Amino acid sequence: MPQIAQIAATYASQIFWLLIIFGLIYFVIGKGMLPKIEATVEARDQKIASDLAAAEAARAKADETEAAYRAKIEEARATVLKATQDAKSAATAEAEQRVKAADAELATKAAEADAVLKAAKTRALAEIESVAAEAAQEIVAKVSGIVVDKAAAQGAVKTALAA
Repeated sequence: MPQIAQIAATYASQIFWLLIIFGLIYFVIGKGMLPKIEATVEARDQKIASDLAAAEAARAKADETEAAYRAKIEEARATVLKATQDAKSAATAEAEQRVKAADAELATKAAEADAVLKAAKTRALAEIESVAAEAAQEIVAKVSGIVVDKAAAQGAVKTALAA
């Protein structure tokens, strides 16, 4: 078989070219392309690491800013609360003063009105006694025809009112 006799001659040639191709692939890919790929991956890793560091720094700064904001809000809230309490206490004191003044004024008016009422009551009672005495004189005169003295009629009215 002639093909078997040619194997040794073609086999050595194929191994030679196989070594040449593998060597070429090794030098082109291994020495030419692989360092560029590794540099790109390393640059990417460094970029990611720097981005993560920048994000961490930004987060820390944001936390600081938020803490300062919350502190200012709490301070403002405390200030507003104090101002509100001061306003409430001032309004309460003012209202108490107005109420006391109004109470004093009303007490004065009530005392004056009471005095006026007592005077009116005394006058009314005096007038009632005189009117009742006159009415009693007229009733006795109409009913019995007897003329009653004014002093006697007043005495009878006072006795009736006292009972």
